[in-house]
Amino acid sequence: MKQIEQKYIDAVQTIKTAILKSQYNALKSANREQIGLYYSVGRFISTNSRNGYWGTGALDIISGQLKAEMPGLMGFSTTSMKNMRKFYEAWSATLEDKSAIAIADLQNTDNQELIIRQSQLPNLKDFPAEAFLSLPFTHHIRIIEKVKDEEERLFYIQICNQEHYSVKNLLKAIQDDDFGHKGKMPNNFMTTISDAKQARKAIRMFKDEYMLDFLNTEELDADDIEDVNERIIENSIVKNIKDFILKFGRDFLFIASQYEIEVLGHKHLIDLLFYNRELGSLVAIELKKGPFKNAYLGQLNGYLRVLDDEVRKPNENPTVGIVLCRDADQAYVEYVIKDYNKPMGVATYKTANDLPEKLRNALPDADDLKKLL
Repeated sequence: MKQIEQKYIDAVQTIKTAILKSQYNALKSANREQIGLYYSVGRFISTNSRNGYWGTGALDIISGQLKAEMPGLMGFSTTSMKNMRKFYEAWSATLEDKSAIAIADLQNTDNQELIIRQSQLPNLKDFPAEAFLSLPFTHHIRIIEKVKDEEERLFYIQICNQEHYSVKNLLKAIQDDDFGHKGKMPNNFMTTISDAKQARKAIRMFKDEYMLDFLNTEELDADDIEDVNERIIENSIVKNIKDFILKFGRDFLFIASQYEIEVLGHKHLIDLLFYNRELGSLVAIELKKGPFKNAYLGQLNGYLRVLDDEVRKPNENPTVGIVLCRDADQAYVEYVIKDYNKPMGVATYKTANDLPEKLRNALPDADDLKKLL
């Protein structure tokens, strides 16, 4: 058997001690403890591997010896430990440079041996500590790999925590650029919702653009009749309502499509009606195949009046309306929407055909997708 250098034996014992301590504490706070462990091990690995103290292949040796000494140990392959180093190096400047207290720390003992010491997350202003510690490590790594900007990383950490995203949903959100579209929808919420906090909440709730990649664009292009195409869009959304709600945001409850209300002998049909628990209000969505027209706001404003008078309950906030159309000039929408007294916004949607050709070619066709499912 090949002789292992003493520095690697020492490294194994250091990591092994940290693992055993972490496993004990994990009974009380599993994910929080794991994130702290991985961060501290990542720092330990980074310090020793980046400064040349460890030689080539060090992580292979350490991983193999850890498995030999701790049979059944999971999560400490060479790749996993590289991810721990990546995790530490991605967040060290934020978590350590701005605070004397670190999420995990390395210190020299009297005999100058490096040991791992875990401590609490620093109390950094505006840092989402609970979301950061609650997020599974795999999600952290995918965010680090796909997103470079720290503000954007924090956005996806928080949205994953709020929406309980799977890794698949997270990657889809990043691909759809949820960060770039969140809170950008042209609206009149600040002037039509009396409670400023509620208005800001509504602004954050919606995006300016949604990727509806489940829409059948061949059916849409087959008929030029606007009402027929809008019904196709509506039916497709209803058929894929779970996917649609995931794209739209948190706490949406689907009530009905073609929701009918009769007032003074006149019938009104709401394309899609939802209730949002976070806003405490009904949300009416008016679907349009083509580009935005000013007349759509007048139509929606009338629907909101009827919904507030006939459907809204006394304990609920005023109904919010969204026009969801193919294209919109945001500057123009922001200009004309000011004249309406009901809370409304205008968002656009894209289909799979709007993706760059490289991405479209990477998607399976419908038959292959059905086989996969």
